[in-house]
Amino acid sequence: MSAAALEEYCGSVFWNDSYLLREDPDLPACLQQTVLVWIPLCFLWLCAPYLLVSLCGGMKVERERFSKLYLCKQFLVSLLFLTAIADLAVTIGEDYGPQEANPSTEKNSAVYYVNPILYAVTWILLLLCQEAVRRMEGIIDSTILFLFWLLLVLCNIFPFQSLIREAIKPEGGIRDVPRFCLFFISFGFQVVELILSGVADVPPEMEESVKKNPETGAAFLSRITFNWFNSMVLKGRKHTLVQEDMWELKEADSTGFISKIFHSFMRQDVAAARVRLQARLKKKREKKSAKAKEDAFENGFSNSLSAGVSQDVLMMEKKGEKGDKKKKKGEKADYPKSWLYPTIFKSCKSDFLISAFFKVVQDVLVFVSPLILKAMISFTQDKSSYVWEGYLYALMLLLVAILQSLCLQQYFQRCFLLGIQVRTAIMDAVYKKALVMSNDNRKESTVGETMNMISADAQRFHDVTSFIHLIWSCPLQIILSIFFLWMEIGPSALIGLAVMLLVAPLNVLLSTKARLYQIDNMKCKDKRLKSMNEILNGIKILKLYAWEPSFQTQVEGIREEELEVMKKFAYLSSVSSLIFICTPVMVSVLSFAMFFKQQCLRIAWKSFWEVKTLKATLCSMTPVATLPSVYATAPLLGKRDAEPLLTDVSFDIKPGRLVAVVGAVGSGKSSLISALLGEMHKIKGSVNIQGSLAYVPQQAWIQNATLRDNIMFGSPTEEKRLQEVIEATALRPDLELLPAGDLTEIGEKGINLSGVDSHVGKHIFEKVIGPNGLLKDKTRVLVTHGMSFLPYVDEIVVLLDGVISEVGSYKILRANKGAFSEFLDTYAQEERKRTYSDCSQDTEDLPLVSESEDTHVDSALEDSVTLTLKRENSIRRSKRNGSIRRRKSSSLRELESAGKIKEGERIIEKETMETGQVKFSVYLQYMRAIGWVYSIGAVVFFAAFSGATVGQSLWLSEWTNDAVVYYNMTYPVSQRDTRIGVYAALGFVQALFAFFATLLLATGSICASRVLHSRLLNNILRVPMVFFDTTPLGRVVNRFAKDIYTIDESIPMSVRSWIQCLLNVLSTLMVIWIATPIFIAITVPLAVIYYIVQRLYLNSSRQLRRLDSVSRSPIYSHFGETVSGLSVIRAYGHQERFLEKNETILDLNLRSVYPWVVSNRWLAIRLEFLGNLVVFFSALLAVIYRDTLDSSLVGLSISSALNITQSLNWLVRMNTELETNIVAVERVSEYSETENEAEWVNDNRPPEKWPEEGKLEFDNYMVRYRPGLDLVLHGISCDIKGTEKIGIVGRTGAGKSSLTNCLFRIIESAGGRIVIDGIDISTIGLHDLRNRLTIIPQDPVLFSGSLRMNLDPFDKFITEGGENLSVGQRQLLCLARALLRKSRILILDEATAAVDLETDSLIQKTIRKEFAQCTILTIAHRLNSILDSSRVMVLDAGRIVEFDSPSNLFEKRGLFYAMAQDAGIRGENVTAL
Repeated sequence: MSAAALEEYCGSVFWNDSYLLREDPDLPACLQQTVLVWIPLCFLWLCAPYLLVSLCGGMKVERERFSKLYLCKQFLVSLLFLTAIADLAVTIGEDYGPQEANPSTEKNSAVYYVNPILYAVTWILLLLCQEAVRRMEGIIDSTILFLFWLLLVLCNIFPFQSLIREAIKPEGGIRDVPRFCLFFISFGFQVVELILSGVADVPPEMEESVKKNPETGAAFLSRITFNWFNSMVLKGRKHTLVQEDMWELKEADSTGFISKIFHSFMRQDVAAARVRLQARLKKKREKKSAKAKEDAFENGFSNSLSAGVSQDVLMMEKKGEKGDKKKKKGEKADYPKSWLYPTIFKSCKSDFLISAFFKVVQDVLVFVSPLILKAMISFTQDKSSYVWEGYLYALMLLLVAILQSLCLQQYFQRCFLLGIQVRTAIMDAVYKKALVMSNDNRKESTVGETMNMISADAQRFHDVTSFIHLIWSCPLQIILSIFFLWMEIGPSALIGLAVMLLVAPLNVLLSTKARLYQIDNMKCKDKRLKSMNEILNGIKILKLYAWEPSFQTQVEGIREEELEVMKKFAYLSSVSSLIFICTPVMVSVLSFAMFFKQQCLRIAWKSFWEVKTLKATLCSMTPVATLPSVYATAPLLGKRDAEPLLTDVSFDIKPGRLVAVVGAVGSGKSSLISALLGEMHKIKGSVNIQGSLAYVPQQAWIQNATLRDNIMFGSPTEEKRLQEVIEATALRPDLELLPAGDLTEIGEKGINLSGVDSHVGKHIFEKVIGPNGLLKDKTRVLVTHGMSFLPYVDEIVVLLDGVISEVGSYKILRANKGAFSEFLDTYAQEERKRTYSDCSQDTEDLPLVSESEDTHVDSALEDSVTLTLKRENSIRRSKRNGSIRRRKSSSLRELESAGKIKEGERIIEKETMETGQVKFSVYLQYMRAIGWVYSIGAVVFFAAFSGATVGQSLWLSEWTNDAVVYYNMTYPVSQRDTRIGVYAALGFVQALFAFFATLLLATGSICASRVLHSRLLNNILRVPMVFFDTTPLGRVVNRFAKDIYTIDESIPMSVRSWIQCLLNVLSTLMVIWIATPIFIAITVPLAVIYYIVQRLYLNSSRQLRRLDSVSRSPIYSHFGETVSGLSVIRAYGHQERFLEKNETILDLNLRSVYPWVVSNRWLAIRLEFLGNLVVFFSALLAVIYRDTLDSSLVGLSISSALNITQSLNWLVRMNTELETNIVAVERVSEYSETENEAEWVNDNRPPEKWPEEGKLEFDNYMVRYRPGLDLVLHGISCDIKGTEKIGIVGRTGAGKSSLTNCLFRIIESAGGRIVIDGIDISTIGLHDLRNRLTIIPQDPVLFSGSLRMNLDPFDKFITEGGENLSVGQRQLLCLARALLRKSRILILDEATAAVDLETDSLIQKTIRKEFAQCTILTIAHRLNSILDSSRVMVLDAGRIVEFDSPSNLFEKRGLFYAMAQDAGIRGENVTAL
């Protein structure tokens, strides 16, 4: 529509420059009546269809009652409709009503008819839109309607001020009173509607959810300013935030919702990736086949043999290495690739695109401010400009800055939430993968490596996703910068572009190299965490054997490799800093040099803003090169080409039968059970199982939960059935010893439990497994080494080298005179000693099948209970502490029996968490770890860098004055060269200072990482065992994983950013003060507000970060617990339940992480608004004092103010980030200062050959687990001569294992002493003691690595935890350890429990022969194993009640006699050597 048509439509001038070329500018009435009316109305009409969908779709009205707010809105719109009708009526009345006074008056123009009609239709549409919003489920306001009212009010401000100015003119007056009154009435209604549209209309049904999460009830304004978070900030100010203060998650932010979407896309993308994989493999095979045919044709013979590699050749070292490399290279293409990133994008597409939109808007607005600044500088130089222009520019700077801040914070909010979603999806996906991992996968990916995936790798996904938009945003900013430079300096801008293009390959090279370093770094982390995981799981063995220094050296060696990679990466980062600072300097210098060479002089200040913007843009490219590269070790497919462990196995078990599986160690018993459970690779054949499975592994898997929860294992509680099971499994006497009964908390891995007493075995067989047990109607498969139960089973399967040699009943196999019969005859002498009444000695064999899914693991039956120490710990803790965890949802019995739990009485103590401000001593500790030289040197160079930056800005500002000095004159070449030379020199000096500062800080940070990790490792290996009994390993792993990661990577970045931001803020304020000294007065109140906001933020953010750290530990603990019990979980089919628990734990962590992310945005939006005020006041002061200010300083002042907005925000952010990250140092320091056990070595060294005799003396020895608790051993006194063989027996809780632990000083004396060969063991170092004693533990623990490391001489690989060996084989290795040590004192803790009878006999002979000259203490759970002892020590309640030869004790008919009777031992079996 042309201007003439609009003027005819309005009846007045549409546009005339004269309206603005005066001191009191205004807009023409026609413009106000057309464009300013159409803008808001068009916006509403375009958006209305989106809102009206709910009405057109016939959506059911969920809200039965109309809220007061809704009624007010509808009432006001109705009034506005009436004003529009009244306005139309006035026009009609004026044109067609009675006109006695002036009958010749012209009729009103068309606009006076159209506008009221447009408004009337709009108000009707608005009534419908507000009703549509009311009908929408979960919607409490409308962004569209708020923006409409805002646009309407803003557009009506112009006619509002025009009418006011017209009314107050002394010579004029109100020409059109009716329309004047109607406008102000409608404008007042519009302002009220704008206010009401900014208020949330929360329906009654949503009030409860709003209390749980205020964000669900936040209106548009509250959402964009994060005002809804105020309550959390205020709560954090009043008291320390705890987990209970955290809000519930919205459904869209929950793990379940995120995981569901992620996996739906993942299935599609993985399927597509598999198709691509098959196509690649097919193409590869075709190419290989074609090449083979071609070679055969050319050479005259087939080279097919060269396609494979001989197994014999693979045994050769060099060719073996090449073969491994080829194999690894092939494996990379042996699984679907390129599916993860598309899946992530599709899962988070909406957030990704919305955040991209905000980023584009923000990037464009970045260049709007310099354009306004350019106009502001022109205004200050042109004194003839109208003052209102300056005020307009100042206002525009403020509005653009506010809009830029809103877009930037929405962009960051979306990006960080995107990162959280990706991290959560990855962690959940890894957990789900772990639940279905095959045995070969578990060997390829250890627990430590997988743990690293959910800690460090998932965090890297979070980081890279949060900043992914920088990949395209930085090039966009560079393009815009070059465009604006071209507009100012023409072709000279291409020089700068050429420089950037030349530097780009170098940036790519640096980024590629950095990524490779990060991959190497992650590999080192995987290796270190794997080693730490093994150390923590086998910490007791390390202490018993005094192996801590060896393993400490091993871990520190891996750590040094990791730090070396970090050092290379740090040097690379320093070079990157140098390049990124030099690049904009070179661009600007070369561009201006070329420009001034072509044109003698041009007004330099015109390019001032382009230089500043280009420099800032180029510097913003830094994160692109340092984007965290994602490195996650995906589990490879299992190796299915190994030698079969079971061959031609065929048998059929009929329902309800009891089948025993027997065989020697390594015969394949566990492999058979694993095959039944689906844990083996099936080469051919089939396994058919009808019904559900229950599985009891050989090594008991216990969860960190209540005893009842461990029994029920996710099943609904049936009290009657539960009591029957407790009775049948002989748990009743044990529960009676526990104050909380079955509600007693079980420590991690069952640390406070043992197995069962010897007499319980018979009870279990009779009541549970046997022909008359609870499971008599079930099909039972029993893997055993014991022979005494075999006559009572229905069928026996005999395995030999992976083949079933015999199958049949006991009588049939005996009659067949085969291998089974020969085996029994060989050990008939021992078997005759055992009767059915003695079956308790073998009953612990019943439930034990190897837990390990490893294909080499073989099951072994134990004739003894496991972990006696744990049982004693359980009973004693329960007696003295009442160590129970109460559940709110427990039964009435729990509520009645619940006592007040005192601090320290829990088995697993709640993780400690510091509160309040981080102590300054923590910062000092980190600075000392860095080193004072590095710390001070880095600060000095950073300060010099900041000084050079200020100097360069002032020099550039002074340079612009040359345009005035040499106006219409030839610009001297010497002056030009001086200006360019000094500017370039200052720029390169900046780069050098930044390089040295970054280098010093990086080197010092690596030193700090080395020192803090070394202290942590050194102390963890020295803490007493009670620490590991009461601390979940997940907490310790969290220190070595997440906290060390924070110290390595996050804290150095935070320190560097904090120093730079602080110096940048100080230098910027200094420049503003120099330019406009009056600004100092404004700085003071703004600084006060900044401080208040910062303190409010710090209190909450710091504690939220701590809650995040604490809530991560259960994630790692649950993951480790799940992996260790994987076979049990899968056998019971409880994967879904554990997935739900994992989601619950992840959600608990997200409830801390999400508020922390929001808190950053809450802070940023407020600080940026205050920073925008700094810009506004700088510009305002420049306008007010333009007559006295230098225009060059005005440009410098305002451009600095534009920068300070971000600088002040980042200063507070970095201050908080540093404080929250330094919490990692605080947490590491906590475990680095935990109280240690005694010194490993002291000045009182025993003789080299001590102990020579092996004489033991207990002198009134007493011990307790912790100070303040009851005694465990009460005044033990006895003498044991050298070479004596002592058996130690006693019922559960008697103190047998406690006595053994005292010998190794695992627990220290509370009175009395132990003397070995005349030396009080409390006077020497722990390693001097433990190195001279040897124990063969009942629970065999191995470490990944070579046999030489576990033993000494061989070089064959052992997987994590020794899972590729059976329990029996592990026990034999532990025996080999003892043989190598050749100690004079040997402690046996039921060392032959996990081997078959033949191996048992061999071990006993070996012990008698090799340790004939040693003193032997045997903890016995089956009395037959100690009947040949010199003497037997009988313990009861921590006291020695009997101590004599077995025969004498039997004759005394005391406690030993009663135990022998329970075990079915008669007098003729008892002989003393």
